[in-house]
Amino acid sequence: QVQLVESGGGLVQPGGSLRLSCAASGSIFSIYNLGWYRQALGKQRELVAAITSGGNTNYADSVKGRFTISRDNARNTVYLQMNSLKPEDTAVYYCNAKRFPLDYWGQGTQVTVSS
Repeated sequence: QVQLVESGGGLVQPGGSLRLSCAASGSIFSIYNLGWYRQALGKQRELVAAITSGGNTNYADSVKGRFTISRDNARNTVYLQMNSLKPEDTAVYYCNAKRFPLDYWGQGTQVTVSS
């Protein structure tokens, strides 16, 4: 069992930055593949960024060059550094941990990009 708790969301102006954190507890963190997803109002949840247990990363085309995912296994934490934020980045951001057949989600944190 893994518990995930996101933090770091909030209101930011276009062009600004935020860093999301997701703290995990309850299991061996380093073996999980981790991801950040987001869901905007009225839209489906989508993958933003992912990092494997080995440290390989991939990003949605819409955030490449602006967002960076990283993990600190010693702190059981995964991060999402978001730069050059745009209004279309507004969404609830969710942390995810996967290791087949296990699949865990956090409760989400709201990110609003608006002037």
